[in-house]
Amino acid sequence: MSDPTVSIIMATYNGAALLPETLASLRAQTLADWELIAVDDGSRDETVQVLRDFADPRVRVIVSETNHGPVIARNRAFAEARGRYIAGLDQDDIALPERFARQVAFLDAHDEAVLVSTAADFLIEGAVEPGNWPRPMPPALIDWLILIRNPLVWSSVMFRADAAHRLDPLERPELRYVEDFDLYHRLRPFGRLTQIDEVLTLYRCHALGASQVYNGIMRAHGEKLLTDRHHALLGEASADFAALLVRHVMACEPVSDRHALERLFAGIAALRADFEKGGTYSSTELAWVDREISRLWWRMCRAGIRSGTLRLHHALADRPSAVALGDGKPADLMVSQLIGGMRAIRRGLARS
Repeated sequence: MSDPTVSIIMATYNGAALLPETLASLRAQTLADWELIAVDDGSRDETVQVLRDFADPRVRVIVSETNHGPVIARNRAFAEARGRYIAGLDQDDIALPERFARQVAFLDAHDEAVLVSTAADFLIEGAVEPGNWPRPMPPALIDWLILIRNPLVWSSVMFRADAAHRLDPLERPELRYVEDFDLYHRLRPFGRLTQIDEVLTLYRCHALGASQVYNGIMRAHGEKLLTDRHHALLGEASADFAALLVRHVMACEPVSDRHALERLFAGIAALRADFEKGGTYSSTELAWVDREISRLWWRMCRAGIRSGTLRLHHALADRPSAVALGDGKPADLMVSQLIGGMRAIRRGLARS
């Protein structure tokens, strides 16, 4: 039997309800030369039976009697993979029919790329909703974004197996629930991180998703990852900066006050200066980064103003010179100021 082009690695755990739709999306792929290595992580429902009932010779099921977590399960699946490309897919997400064909063609044609993702939309209670990830995401913008957040959907990525085999392990258990974010950082030295700007993945949002259930662990490990990543540049300030990034950029919580906003963007300014210093990126690519920073500033301001923790005149006074005033949408900010003022009054009455 010849090796497949694509190996899909999947950790499964109590996924019997949603797994059939995910498996059906694999059978609908226009590229048929794939294998699925599904490692069941001690499920207590009918997940293993669903996998076996799928009855496709391209599917291999490995059963663990003990639950060790998705990182261990995916590492075990990767150890069994035979394809030259590795595709991520969670048990509840959907690969649209052209996903694998488009990604394989891209990686075949672009030797400089180690990983290619796709744009993604949300799947919420059966309805498709627009994704909230930046689009398009050329490689330079991905390089910037991974410094401050995780911009890629795990279930949309495909990467080169030969590069991944140079990592030990593939995913690090000590960074579970941000293991994919960590993996993108560790793959980057082997080639560019890229994206096909077409929705070829549906990311399912539901109450039992890992991002909902394990939010506290995810935040703690996200802070560790970003602290380590930025320590050489920021020193001891990297821990405070990482906490601000996780809380306000990744988790989208409103800033607590104008000083938190200032500390956050002082760190971003240091990253931006270092990003340019290497001379790797063109002026056009740096302009993409600056536009994303500008948009982030105004998103942070809008959220803070609406929550009542930030005043509009402070946001305008503190605006970095590199942030474009036109990205602020003045009418929306004025409405946000009214909403925030009412919320601040309600909080004051509640405390009294």
